[in-house]
Amino acid sequence: MSGRETILIVDDMEINRAVLCETFKDSCRIMEAENGKQALEYVLNPANRISAVLLDIVMPVMDGFEFLEMLHKSGLAGEIPVFLITADTSDASMRRGYNLGVMDIIEKPIVPYFVKKRVESVMELFRARRKLNRKVQVQSDQIRQQEREILELNQAIIETLSTAIEFRSGESGSHVKRIRRLTGLFLEELKRTGKSDYQFTDEQIEEISLAAIMHDVGKISISDAILNKPGKLTSEEFEIMKTHTVKGSEILELIPQYKEKDLYHYAYEICRYHHERWDGKGYPDHLKGDEIPIWAQVVSIADVVDALTNKRVYKPAIPFDEAAAMIRDGQCGCFNPDLLEALDNCSDKIRSGNY
Repeated sequence: MSGRETILIVDDMEINRAVLCETFKDSCRIMEAENGKQALEYVLNPANRISAVLLDIVMPVMDGFEFLEMLHKSGLAGEIPVFLITADTSDASMRRGYNLGVMDIIEKPIVPYFVKKRVESVMELFRARRKLNRKVQVQSDQIRQQEREILELNQAIIETLSTAIEFRSGESGSHVKRIRRLTGLFLEELKRTGKSDYQFTDEQIEEISLAAIMHDVGKISISDAILNKPGKLTSEEFEIMKTHTVKGSEILELIPQYKEKDLYHYAYEICRYHHERWDGKGYPDHLKGDEIPIWAQVVSIADVVDALTNKRVYKPAIPFDEAAAMIRDGQCGCFNPDLLEALDNCSDKIRSGNY
């Protein structure tokens, strides 16, 4: 056995401790305790780095079984091998000991050679397990770091492509960033209502917000003449413009390897349904009410807020309060009442840009 690990010998009889100390003195550092209470103090002190406990049962102050129960409560029972060194090898005592997690029960009087071999073999197993656990932890940390790097790369690619599409329609890259932040803001506000349909996890909010920036990916199929027309679109042009919702979802269907991902699911439904309206008068599928996925509804109102309050090729920016009034009055279509309430609750943050 390499190194000098620490063994804690717990027995109220000095002669018994002396025999065990003599057995392990050449291979281990030895600590001694006269009862379970003293032993527990030693074990709970991380500086002692106890590698094994040799434990008597019958002791004053705190007996061996009480020590084992307290060790369980501390969460260390599976971390340190415990051996009962006892003259009481009745079925009841053995069963209780094993139920409390002892590795082995050694009957007194002990045979030093056999005790040493039994204890050291288990300590070797625990040492190997700790080494393996450390290796697994390092590998897990590396995998998590790689996952974070891949996620960050994917997010950067998604944001870059979405921004490139916005540039075609005269928008700046800040538009997709605002949509992402507004989406997260509205999702958090809906969550605060406590309604069961809105209990998004932090991970869901992050993924939906990321998916939101792809809402207009279908505009890549729309001609510049329509996309950048400074005046009002003709009815024919508007019908062409409306196809960007379907085109966007069709583009996403071309990457089947991601279809099992939640991000794909959110992005697909946001692309297709972010122009649907609560009263069924939106497009392309004329969904109404809760038929529209809530993430598409959120991106819809976020997109309208941003479109109204920022300059576009066909219109100047208008103040937030005027935009909010237009949305509430139904001038921009019909929205979920919960989202209109969320808009009111978030007004200060949106108005100040602090979101």
